[in-house]
Amino acid sequence: MPSYTPPLRDMQFVLHELLNVVDELKMLPAHADIDVDTINAVLEEGGKFCSEVIAPINLSGDKEGCQLDKVTHEVTTPKGFKEAYKTYVEGGWPALSCDPAYGGQGLPFTVNQFFYEMLNSANQAWTMYPGLSHGAYECLHAHGTEEQKRLYLTKLTSGEWTGTMCLTEPHCGTDLGMLRTKAEPQADGTYKLTGGKIFISAGEHALADNIVHLVLARLPDAPPGTKGISLFIVPKFLVNADGSLGERNAIFCSGLEHKMGIHGNSTCQMTLDGAVGTLVGQPHRGLQAMFVMMNTARLGVGNQSLGLTEVAYQNAVAYAKDRLQMRSLSGPKAPDKAADPIIVHPDVRKMLLTARAFAEGGRMLQAYTVLQADKAHASDDEDERKDAEAELALLTPIIKAFITDNGWLATSHCMQVYGGHGYIHEWGMEQFVRDARINMLYEGTNTIQSLDLLGRKVLQNNGATLKKFGKQIAAFIEEEGTNEAMQEFVNPLADIGDKVTKLTQELGMKAFGNPDEVGAAAVDYLRVVGHMVFAYFFARAAKIALTKEASGDPFYRAKLATARFYFAKLLPETASLIRTARAGLKPLMEMDEALF
Repeated sequence: MPSYTPPLRDMQFVLHELLNVVDELKMLPAHADIDVDTINAVLEEGGKFCSEVIAPINLSGDKEGCQLDKVTHEVTTPKGFKEAYKTYVEGGWPALSCDPAYGGQGLPFTVNQFFYEMLNSANQAWTMYPGLSHGAYECLHAHGTEEQKRLYLTKLTSGEWTGTMCLTEPHCGTDLGMLRTKAEPQADGTYKLTGGKIFISAGEHALADNIVHLVLARLPDAPPGTKGISLFIVPKFLVNADGSLGERNAIFCSGLEHKMGIHGNSTCQMTLDGAVGTLVGQPHRGLQAMFVMMNTARLGVGNQSLGLTEVAYQNAVAYAKDRLQMRSLSGPKAPDKAADPIIVHPDVRKMLLTARAFAEGGRMLQAYTVLQADKAHASDDEDERKDAEAELALLTPIIKAFITDNGWLATSHCMQVYGGHGYIHEWGMEQFVRDARINMLYEGTNTIQSLDLLGRKVLQNNGATLKKFGKQIAAFIEEEGTNEAMQEFVNPLADIGDKVTKLTQELGMKAFGNPDEVGAAAVDYLRVVGHMVFAYFFARAAKIALTKEASGDPFYRAKLATARFYFAKLLPETASLIRTARAGLKPLMEMDEALF
């Protein structure tokens, strides 16, 4: 069975040495009292919960899965899941970053996101039960009426209730303009919803007393397309005016999806048969309200793959140090043993270092991005809020797509390290691969994220936000331009920065002539920009490590080695990506459809 050790030292490096988050957060009125010791203590205790409570039930939960009673429509989760959730709630973990007005602890989103990385490493399927509650909380906090906030936010904050997002229908996934679920107004101001939803994560379970479903549907007078979508709260149990639970609502699980991975999570087909709901926000403007939840979820999905990358790496390293196979090509490294441990072999090291670099790079990017989320939510400076919102919007699709693509590669590499044992369930590695695969699909496939980045976040504002981020990179390059020790990092960073600028301009011109050029280049483009961002953070990390290497702390030597590996072995992928992006639309479209 795999094990998990929270990577607290690297987390502390990113938080306190790379980003100096305490200084940044103290500038925000809501977090003026935050300090290093508080953050470290919270993450240390959170790590214990992850490694001691939910990691031990990950492998068994995958094997057992969820069971649906088709008569009662109740779902039974794997053994230990409900007890773990009770411990989670008793520990106050759901309330970590929630508003104190609703019983929250008011800690920064940045801290919560680091905790969630550990949760995802330990048990992604379990973590999805409380995970979506944060998005439901954010949506209602931003768009709910005072009455809705009073009835729902305290319970979501405490974890007594969980939340879901109900978007997808059998005939439409990302294209929500096609959804058919209907909402009929009632005389008492409520609505009755009828229709069916699929792929609803944590749609039915008994971990919490109630499930707050946020459902997209159409009113009778709705215009066609996305401009006719409204958002509704549809609880599993109706909620009385005093906050107590009423009768069972007519929304129920009619089937469980049989999935490749995340077996421990109940991915449900949901039927609404005249279910009672209340409108969130304005009629026909539900998608805008739901986007609050969706964008939070996209950051969460990137964090899922970051967590899986870290735990897969840890176990693959342990195995590579222990497993004896063959001799080193340059001669025995363990002559007293029957063979050398496989970690001496160059390609094994390449696979391990790839996973390590993707984990460390993803952690830096995630932390920087959620720090912008904290600024966007809590700054009292309007300009700072707007800048943070723009940067958050730019980096969210990169987090969702780049980190999840990397997670798929990393978990596959780590399984490969195990050889045939990696393919066997009891070692846990093949589960990480299967669980990682969904992260590239839900909350908007990675192609959708790529289209969003290039078409909407870059070209739609003539690259203004990307240029602003590029100025940070340029300033760092100028600052380190005469530092001889930094040239191995600064020179390739400057090179990829120039190439991204030129590629963006070229694709913009092509898209002006034919918008389909965006679709042809977007996936390659996002990966190039993702590498540029990783290169920037690895260069900054290398600067710190070079300064502190003389301390004798092996952490900094390892950080430098990982950065050097990244620049030498992973960043060069951008050369082929740029070439294929520039190849454009013609090779994809010139074949007649009949020839496929």
